[in-house]
Amino acid sequence: MLWVIRFSGFFSAALVMIVLSPSLQSFPPAEAIRSSRLDSYLRLPSFLVYTSPDNRFTFRKDFQFRNADECGFADPKTTGVCDPSLVHVAITLDVQYLRGSIAAVHSILQHSLCPENICFHFLVSETDLEALVRSTFPQLKFKVYYFDPEIVRNLISSSVRQALEQPLNYARNYLADLLEPCVRRVIYLDSDLVVVDDISKLWSTNLGSRTIGAPEYCHANFTKYFTNSFWSDDRFSGTFRGRKPCYFNTGVMVIDLAKWRRVGFTKRIERWMEIQKGDRIYELGSLPPFLLVFAGRVAPIGHRWNQHGLGGDNVRGSCRDLHPGPVSLLHWSGSGKPWLRLDSKKPCPLDALWAPYDLYGHPH
Repeated sequence: MLWVIRFSGFFSAALVMIVLSPSLQSFPPAEAIRSSRLDSYLRLPSFLVYTSPDNRFTFRKDFQFRNADECGFADPKTTGVCDPSLVHVAITLDVQYLRGSIAAVHSILQHSLCPENICFHFLVSETDLEALVRSTFPQLKFKVYYFDPEIVRNLISSSVRQALEQPLNYARNYLADLLEPCVRRVIYLDSDLVVVDDISKLWSTNLGSRTIGAPEYCHANFTKYFTNSFWSDDRFSGTFRGRKPCYFNTGVMVIDLAKWRRVGFTKRIERWMEIQKGDRIYELGSLPPFLLVFAGRVAPIGHRWNQHGLGGDNVRGSCRDLHPGPVSLLHWSGSGKPWLRLDSKKPCPLDALWAPYDLYGHPH
């Protein structure tokens, strides 16, 4: 490790490496499926590095990943995103978080037993990112969806952190509309995380009668996610009557899109955003509307699938330790992002666990 940290921090990171070591070993080299839209620090040869036309981004080409023998074969009669054997993963591609998104995809492929069975759905508000993805992951099965910021521009209210006000943060509200009707389930992931386990385990979550599944944190102070005016007005707080709401982080969710479409949850979320514009019932961007609609109605998923908060709080971005227990996903939610801290030479101990998945490369 090339960074200097306090002994206690080093011990924490070293202990995590020991705990995660079985997961951090990659599966045999693999080659992900190539498809059309539908149907870091090393100096590498130029043909292994992609630089965007405007020179904003440079990423190294990823290795190829291939399914293990036990993965079976895709249905030859079904092609594209409608193949029922696929695991669907949705991630945003935002210019400021692009480095994190690429690392997240890399981590998923590296730890998947059947990487060829994964279809990525990338949500963008810029239209020039597809070439970057295809050059970085030449064999990847993916589709890019344009999300028009104007859809939510007038629904977004100010937040405690400006990054939380970006329209693309709200694209997850519209997955049921953006993705093809044949895609009946999707895993939504934030851009500031890495997966260190086989994502098919998360995909197989039993949602029961629920529309979404996520790790819940019922020990958290749920009242802090809404303003005093919200709790003092029964028109608003009454929405939780008869429910036992718990906080959950919307950066990792398994979503039943078929049920979402049938019930019309997008409209319900938009309604709360409209209320917020006039009555200021929360401070935290895109999270509270999800809590208002789903808290207390979430299929629980093990905490190992969202070790969140590694980016610190929404202001200082201070270093955090892991929660006790096993780890399948590391999530740098909060204001501190590992790529920024690594570049500034002021990383937190756990940022070393993100670095191996970073494909960012510097041109000659």
